[in-house]
Amino acid sequence: MSHFTRALFVILILLGGFWLWKDMSQPVEEIIEESVVEEDDTRTVAPTEFVSENGVVLRVTSPLEDSVITSPLTITGEAPGTWYFEASFPIVIVDWDGLIIAQGHAEAQADWMTEAFVPFVGTVEFVKPAYGENGMLILQRDNPSGLPQNDDAVEIPIRFE
Repeated sequence: MSHFTRALFVILILLGGFWLWKDMSQPVEEIIEESVVEEDDTRTVAPTEFVSENGVVLRVTSPLEDSVITSPLTITGEAPGTWYFEASFPIVIVDWDGLIIAQGHAEAQADWMTEAFVPFVGTVEFVKPAYGENGMLILQRDNPSGLPQNDDAVEIPIRFE
């Protein structure tokens, strides 16, 4: 090994040692601050999967199960294209006693003529029940045939503010 190669090797080792010393001498507080990720209000919420009475999976982003809701309520998520008819499906809100207090429709946000998941959005206005704080949000499969074997639904427990 030549003198030049040895000198270069020693310089590289010294530079590496200096870099390592400098990195290790950084205060722990600075390291922690650098590793903290700022929360962003635009983050997406992972959907909760609900299984219908007939075993069909729906992914609901909002409201979450047992959420405290207010009117108007916006419902978002994904349902299989087979859940829709003419790009929509019914939404019902019932009080603790099962009485319907509001009805509306979720609208497909993409091509619904598929068996794949299709995003939906729906808004329902309601009057808070005078009695009881618990209720259900019911997402119903659209069933234009009216045949009972084509009925299906997902029930999501909710609470009224």
